[in-house]
Amino acid sequence: MARALSPDMLATDLAYYLVRKGMPFRQAHEASGKAVFMAETKGVALNQLSLQELQTIRCGPLSSLYCLSGGEPRPPEARTAISSFLPSPLFSGDVSHVWDYGHSVEQYAALGGTARSSVDWQIGQVRALLRAQQA
Repeated sequence: MARALSPDMLATDLAYYLVRKGMPFRQAHEASGKAVFMAETKGVALNQLSLQELQTIRCGPLSSLYCLSGGEPRPPEARTAISSFLPSPLFSGDVSHVWDYGHSVEQYAALGGTARSSVDWQIGQVRALLRAQQA
């Protein structure tokens, strides 16, 4: 049985997806917020946005010149002069992994994280502590 990811978790995972692609966190947070806004405007869940819809989201110093609110592109004549300064969209086909519960959990492998390896290590530490207390 698949578990539903909360909207907050989806937005956070989307931001970290973009960070792993090389986007600074501040811009990734902005892009994630724009995706949430777009989904809410359309009346759908974040994970129901298409790749093409996500690719319309631009963030950074010139994003307000390129996009209207919600990621709706301006007409080509309005953006031609600035399009060469904007990064290409970082959303690609692998964005669907963001919506997968297992992948979401496994991506946080740092100490205290949710990945199986991290949880197993933490359990081992607690077991060792209990053994030491019982000795």
